[in-house]
Amino acid sequence: MNPYIAEFIGTLVLVLLGDGVCAACSLNHSKAKGAGWVVIALGWGLAVMMGVLIAGPSSGAHLNPAVTLGLAVAGKFAWAMVLGYIVAQMLGGFVGAALVWIFYKDHYKATSDEPDTMLGTFCTMPAIKNLWRNFLCEVIATCLLVFVILALATDGNAFSMGGTALATGSLGSWPVTCLIMSIGMSLGGTTGYALNPARDLSPRCAHAVLPITGKRDSGWWYSWVPVAGPMIGAALAAGLFLLVF
Repeated sequence: MNPYIAEFIGTLVLVLLGDGVCAACSLNHSKAKGAGWVVIALGWGLAVMMGVLIAGPSSGAHLNPAVTLGLAVAGKFAWAMVLGYIVAQMLGGFVGAALVWIFYKDHYKATSDEPDTMLGTFCTMPAIKNLWRNFLCEVIATCLLVFVILALATDGNAFSMGGTALATGSLGSWPVTCLIMSIGMSLGGTTGYALNPARDLSPRCAHAVLPITGKRDSGWWYSWVPVAGPMIGAALAAGLFLLVF
């Protein structure tokens, strides 16, 4: 598969399943309504795994502009491909969010008197509004995400046989899945752990343009936090990785 198409499809699936679990647990008359944070964290982790399994063989499955930037800063990815990857990821996130709305359209209509709940199925908003602390939370969480992803590829963690390093293939998706679930359960309570502009800004744009009955504004005053925070956190992670390893 063309790597840009792989990033588009992988990110689409990530957001379809990730925003999908938020919709399932939040919207009225959903059979999963009220399932709670643990289900959401598990759902997002598994959503990442599905995206990685699709895109991994062709593109390396970044599925996240912050990951793409971090890998480029660390010298693990060509700068010439960064823009194309980010465009593909952002488009995939938008289409994935739109598909969630189509899938749950009856349930969005049944939740039309709860605009905050509907927005929360598309993108993140802070539990307590404190923009600079919210920003710091996204920086720290994404820095951890990218640092661990880079660490997974080091000699001590890479699979080898007879002294020869081997590609982990689909096995590589499992540690990242556990990482996403761990961050969600431990560090997600303040901002909803966006970690990924394609998971937050693209669905936020979808929320803004889709004809959703009863929707509120799309929270543009906050939208810079889950974009700038992850991108800066990823760059810091790359710098720390180069310093430590």
